[in-house]
Amino acid sequence: MPQPDHIIKLPKVPDPDDLPDDIKKYFAICEEKLGMVPNVLSAFSVNVEKFRTFTAFYNQLMLDEESCALSKLEREMIAVVVSSANRCYYCLIAHGQAVRKLSGDPQLGEMLVTNYRVAELEPRHRAMLDHAWKLTKTPFEIGDDDRKGLTDVGFSDQDIFDITDVTAFFNYTNRMAHGLDMMPNPECHALDR
Repeated sequence: MPQPDHIIKLPKVPDPDDLPDDIKKYFAICEEKLGMVPNVLSAFSVNVEKFRTFTAFYNQLMLDEESCALSKLEREMIAVVVSSANRCYYCLIAHGQAVRKLSGDPQLGEMLVTNYRVAELEPRHRAMLDHAWKLTKTPFEIGDDDRKGLTDVGFSDQDIFDITDVTAFFNYTNRMAHGLDMMPNPECHALDR
Protein backbone atom coordinates (compact mmCIF):
# COMPACT_ATOMS: atom_id res chain seq x y z
CA MET A 1 0.00 0.00 0.00
CA PRO A 2 1.56 3.33 -0.97
CA GLN A 3 1.85 6.21 1.45
CA PRO A 4 -0.43 9.26 0.97
CA ASP A 5 0.61 11.31 -2.05
CA HIS A 6 0.69 14.78 -0.48
CA ILE A 7 3.87 16.57 0.60
CA ILE A 8 2.16 18.35 3.49
CA LYS A 9 -1.53 18.63 4.28
CA LEU A 10 -1.41 22.41 4.55
CA PRO A 11 -0.61 25.04 3.44
CA LYS A 12 -0.47 24.45 -0.28
CA VAL A 13 3.08 23.88 -1.51
CA PRO A 14 3.94 26.40 -4.24
CA ASP A 15 4.68 25.38 -7.80
CA PRO A 16 8.50 25.25 -8.10
CA ASP A 17 8.28 27.43 -11.22
CA ASP A 18 6.79 30.22 -9.10
CA LEU A 19 9.66 30.28 -6.60
CA PRO A 20 12.50 32.82 -6.52
CA ASP A 21 15.55 32.05 -8.65
CA ASP A 22 17.80 31.13 -5.71
CA ILE A 23 15.36 28.46 -4.57
CA LYS A 24 14.93 27.14 -8.13
CA LYS A 25 18.72 26.87 -8.30
CA TYR A 26 18.80 25.05 -4.94
CA PHE A 27 16.15 22.61 -6.17
CA ALA A 28 18.15 22.02 -9.37
CA ILE A 29 21.23 21.14 -7.31
CA CYS A 30 19.14 18.70 -5.27
CA GLU A 31 17.87 17.07 -8.46
CA GLU A 32 21.43 16.80 -9.77
CA LYS A 33 22.97 15.43 -6.57
CA LEU A 34 20.09 13.43 -5.09
CA GLY A 35 17.85 12.73 -8.07
CA MET A 36 14.97 14.45 -6.27
CA VAL A 37 13.98 17.48 -4.25
CA PRO A 38 13.47 16.32 -0.66
CA ASN A 39 9.86 16.95 0.34
CA VAL A 40 10.99 18.85 3.44
CA LEU A 41 12.45 21.50 1.12
CA SER A 42 9.26 21.69 -0.89
CA ALA A 43 7.36 22.05 2.39
CA PHE A 44 9.57 24.88 3.64
CA SER A 45 9.21 26.69 0.31
CA VAL A 46 5.78 27.87 1.48
CA ASN A 47 7.75 30.66 3.22
CA VAL A 48 10.83 31.64 1.22
CA GLU A 49 12.60 33.37 4.11
CA LYS A 50 12.10 30.37 6.38
CA PHE A 51 13.28 28.13 3.53
CA ARG A 52 16.50 30.13 3.29
CA THR A 53 17.04 30.07 7.05
CA PHE A 54 16.21 26.36 7.31
CA THR A 55 18.50 25.30 4.47
CA ALA A 56 21.40 27.44 5.70
CA PHE A 57 21.09 25.99 9.19
CA TYR A 58 20.60 22.41 7.97
CA ASN A 59 23.59 22.60 5.62
CA GLN A 60 25.85 23.97 8.36
CA LEU A 61 24.59 21.50 10.97
CA MET A 62 24.44 18.32 8.94
CA LEU A 63 26.85 18.72 6.02
CA ASP A 64 29.65 21.06 7.12
CA GLU A 65 32.73 19.09 8.09
CA GLU A 66 34.74 22.11 9.28
CA SER A 67 32.52 23.30 12.11
CA CYS A 68 31.55 19.89 13.52
CA ALA A 69 33.82 17.02 14.55
CA LEU A 70 30.94 14.54 14.42
CA SER A 71 30.92 12.54 11.21
CA LYS A 72 28.00 12.86 8.82
CA LEU A 73 27.03 9.31 9.77
CA GLU A 74 27.03 10.17 13.49
CA ARG A 75 24.81 13.17 12.83
CA GLU A 76 22.42 11.05 10.78
CA MET A 77 22.40 8.39 13.50
CA ILE A 78 21.31 11.04 15.99
CA ALA A 79 18.63 12.26 13.56
CA VAL A 80 17.21 8.74 13.28
CA VAL A 81 17.24 8.00 17.01
CA VAL A 82 15.53 11.33 17.82
CA SER A 83 12.99 10.61 15.10
CA SER A 84 12.44 7.11 16.46
CA ALA A 85 11.75 8.54 19.92
CA ASN A 86 9.27 10.97 18.33
CA ARG A 87 7.87 8.43 15.83
CA CYS A 88 8.43 10.87 12.99
CA TYR A 89 7.55 9.02 9.80
CA TYR A 90 9.15 11.59 7.49
CA CYS A 91 12.52 11.68 9.24
CA LEU A 92 12.66 7.95 9.91
CA ILE A 93 12.30 7.22 6.21
CA ALA A 94 14.52 10.05 4.93
CA HIS A 95 17.29 9.84 7.53
CA GLY A 96 17.05 6.06 7.87
CA GLN A 97 17.96 6.00 4.19
CA ALA A 98 20.89 8.36 4.87
CA VAL A 99 22.20 6.01 7.58
CA ARG A 100 21.92 3.06 5.19
CA LYS A 101 23.84 4.99 2.54
CA LEU A 102 26.57 6.46 4.76
CA SER A 103 27.17 3.26 6.72
CA GLY A 104 26.78 0.85 3.81
CA ASP A 105 24.75 -1.23 6.26
CA PRO A 106 21.00 -1.53 5.60
CA GLN A 107 20.55 -3.44 8.85
CA LEU A 108 22.03 -0.60 10.91
CA GLY A 109 19.58 1.81 9.32
CA GLU A 110 16.66 -0.44 10.19
CA MET A 111 17.87 -1.10 13.74
CA LEU A 112 18.24 2.62 14.45
CA VAL A 113 14.78 3.30 13.04
CA THR A 114 13.12 0.58 15.09
CA ASN A 115 15.21 0.25 18.27
CA TYR A 116 18.78 1.50 18.31
CA ARG A 117 19.49 -0.55 21.46
CA VAL A 118 19.58 -3.81 19.46
CA ALA A 119 22.49 -2.56 17.34
CA GLU A 120 25.97 -3.66 18.37
CA LEU A 121 27.48 -0.20 18.65
CA GLU A 122 30.85 0.92 19.95
CA PRO A 123 30.60 2.53 23.42
CA ARG A 124 31.06 6.03 21.97
CA HIS A 125 28.04 5.68 19.67
CA ARG A 126 25.95 3.96 22.33
CA ALA A 127 26.59 6.87 24.75
CA MET A 128 25.87 9.44 22.01
CA LEU A 129 22.56 7.82 21.09
CA ASP A 130 21.55 7.22 24.70
CA HIS A 131 22.13 10.93 25.31
CA ALA A 132 20.10 11.95 22.24
CA TRP A 133 17.26 9.64 23.31
CA LYS A 134 17.18 10.99 26.86
CA LEU A 135 17.45 14.60 25.69
CA THR A 136 14.45 13.93 23.44
CA LYS A 137 12.26 11.94 25.82
CA THR A 138 13.12 13.53 29.21
CA PRO A 139 15.16 16.68 28.57
CA PHE A 140 14.52 17.98 32.09
CA GLU A 141 16.51 15.02 33.47
CA ILE A 142 19.75 15.87 31.63
CA GLY A 143 22.50 16.82 34.08
CA ASP A 144 26.22 16.83 34.70
CA ASP A 145 26.38 13.03 34.94
CA ASP A 146 24.97 12.74 31.42
CA ARG A 147 27.55 15.14 30.01
CA LYS A 148 30.31 13.34 31.96
CA GLY A 149 29.14 10.08 30.40
CA LEU A 150 29.88 11.58 27.01
CA THR A 151 33.31 12.89 28.02
CA ASP A 152 34.13 9.47 29.51
CA VAL A 153 33.85 7.90 26.04
CA GLY A 154 35.96 10.58 24.39
CA PHE A 155 33.59 13.35 23.37
CA SER A 156 34.91 16.90 23.78
CA ASP A 157 32.90 19.82 25.10
CA GLN A 158 32.40 20.96 21.49
CA ASP A 159 31.22 17.47 20.51
CA ILE A 160 28.64 17.59 23.32
CA PHE A 161 27.46 20.95 21.99
CA ASP A 162 27.11 19.40 18.51
CA ILE A 163 25.29 16.30 19.80
CA THR A 164 22.88 18.60 21.61
CA ASP A 165 22.49 20.84 18.56
CA VAL A 166 21.64 17.96 16.22
CA THR A 167 19.27 16.45 18.79
CA ALA A 168 17.47 19.76 19.31
CA PHE A 169 17.20 20.43 15.56
CA PHE A 170 15.56 17.10 14.85
CA ASN A 171 13.11 17.55 17.69
CA TYR A 172 12.10 20.76 15.88
CA THR A 173 11.88 19.18 12.42
CA ASN A 174 9.97 16.18 13.80
CA ARG A 175 7.36 18.52 15.20
CA MET A 176 7.08 20.38 11.90
CA ALA A 177 6.66 17.07 10.07
CA HIS A 178 4.00 15.86 12.53
CA GLY A 179 2.16 19.17 12.59
CA LEU A 180 1.95 19.41 8.79
CA ASP A 181 1.59 15.66 8.08
CA MET A 182 4.75 15.77 5.96
CA MET A 183 5.39 12.74 3.75
CA PRO A 184 8.85 11.58 2.69
CA ASN A 185 9.79 11.18 -0.94
CA PRO A 186 8.44 7.73 -1.93
CA GLU A 187 11.72 6.74 -3.58
CA CYS A 188 13.54 6.89 -0.21
CA HIS A 189 11.87 3.64 0.84
CA ALA A 190 13.82 1.56 -1.66
CA LEU A 191 17.20 3.31 -1.67
CA ASP A 192 20.39 1.74 -0.26
CA ARG A 193 18.85 -1.56 0.78
